[in-house]
Amino acid sequence: MSAPAQQLAQNLVQSVDWLAVAPPTLVAVVGLAVLVADLFVAEHRKALLGWVSVAGLAAALLLLLPLLDGDRATFCLNDGTRACSYVADPFTLAVQLLVLGGALVAALLSVTTLKDAGRGLPEGEFWFLLLSSAAGAALLPASRDLATLIVALEVASLPAFALVGLRHGDRRSSEAALKFFLSSVTATAVSLMGVSFVYASTGTLHLTEIARRVQDVDGQLTTLADTGVVLTLVGFAFKTAAVPFHFWVPDTYVGAPLPIAAYLSVVGKAVGLTGLVLVTVVALPSYADVWGPALAALAALTMTVGNAGALRQRGTRAYSAVRLLAWSSIGQAGYLLVPIAAAAYSGDAERSIGSTVAYALMYGAVNLGAFAVAALVGRTASRNRLTDYRGLYASHPLAALLLAFFLLCLAGLPPGIIGLFAKVTVFSAAVDAGLGWLAVLMAVNVVVALYYYLRWTALLFRAPEGTPREHRSPAPLTAALAVTAVLAVALSGAPQLILRFAGTGLF
Repeated sequence: MSAPAQQLAQNLVQSVDWLAVAPPTLVAVVGLAVLVADLFVAEHRKALLGWVSVAGLAAALLLLLPLLDGDRATFCLNDGTRACSYVADPFTLAVQLLVLGGALVAALLSVTTLKDAGRGLPEGEFWFLLLSSAAGAALLPASRDLATLIVALEVASLPAFALVGLRHGDRRSSEAALKFFLSSVTATAVSLMGVSFVYASTGTLHLTEIARRVQDVDGQLTTLADTGVVLTLVGFAFKTAAVPFHFWVPDTYVGAPLPIAAYLSVVGKAVGLTGLVLVTVVALPSYADVWGPALAALAALTMTVGNAGALRQRGTRAYSAVRLLAWSSIGQAGYLLVPIAAAAYSGDAERSIGSTVAYALMYGAVNLGAFAVAALVGRTASRNRLTDYRGLYASHPLAALLLAFFLLCLAGLPPGIIGLFAKVTVFSAAVDAGLGWLAVLMAVNVVVALYYYLRWTALLFRAPEGTPREHRSPAPLTAALAVTAVLAVALSGAPQLILRFAGTGLF
């Protein structure tokens, strides 16, 4: 056998570190099992599929624990570069914690939603699609080559389209799914074009090898490489719902089942931001002068437009509570982009990315909690208007207190200490990187956001109009509220649990 053929054989035939790949693999296997079991489970026992899915996601979370003892990698080249396609490092584990935890809370919310919907939502298909999307989202942070990255991105995205439009005979749901589908397909096409250009100019798909080779691209291929970098960034900006690629978010959140809106607000955002981090900081650090200013501008636009959209929500408009959370999530995406932009100017890019990870973990816990309360109120007020929350404290004191706490965390006000510290961490990343103008704009946006967060909070404790509605909370919904509340309170009491990511190396 010739030397090149022998080298190729060594790269193709290698041992797999099954423990490293266990979390996304388990979720995928459970998803397939649920799909097959749906064929044999009687209609009145379909709820069991939901609890199997919840158990699978919980088990996948537990499988992260053995990976804490050190970095692990698999699917590596044996050509001396040791470039790997799958790496389980602290960055990967932190994002997988966010993704799998977000999927678990969304699954708990979904158990109640599916029961209330009756036959309006097919249970087997729902759980299969949710678990498939979660498996792709868990695979993405570990991806260290462009092929795996794009495949993971699409495995996370494609089932989400179907989940948004899964309700039978619902025009809003179908319209939301179409908008989501068209925007994501556009993003995928642009990303694939950019990836193909980068591959053509560097001759490799592995991120660490791209970082090395892109600096020495032949002069004739420089324009091709530059175009590939820009197109790849634009594609991932779509996925993060950064302005001006945000137009699909409000209608998609309103049209989707509420647990799926919660899932997209946290897991969908984590997917886009993670891909952006891997492409910029890991694969293209030498292009920091290109993606740094671009991401800073996107961050400024996104936080400003998101907060402006949230301010415009009228309390009596149908689904105004969900729309406010949708616009708020766009504004929060702007804050999450700030440290990634700062990484281009900072001497310690890993610390800047750590600030994004810390903020994302805080945002995930409290935003899912806010959606859980919205799901509770939505069971008796199907239009889910802001005015439906008036006097919530009189009918369900605990839910009102929890929502107030979650909103204060998002606003960055005590007693939501973790929200305050997370914002300070992001603010510090911008200042340390010399992006003073972006830090000032962020501070202004934080003050602006106080208005709509506090307005909604005050509404919870006002005297109700008429007889207070009784809001009954089934066990799965109560569990989702309990999980998010415990996390938010624990993180406010001990913010160092996640803020340590801002001061440690992640890659």
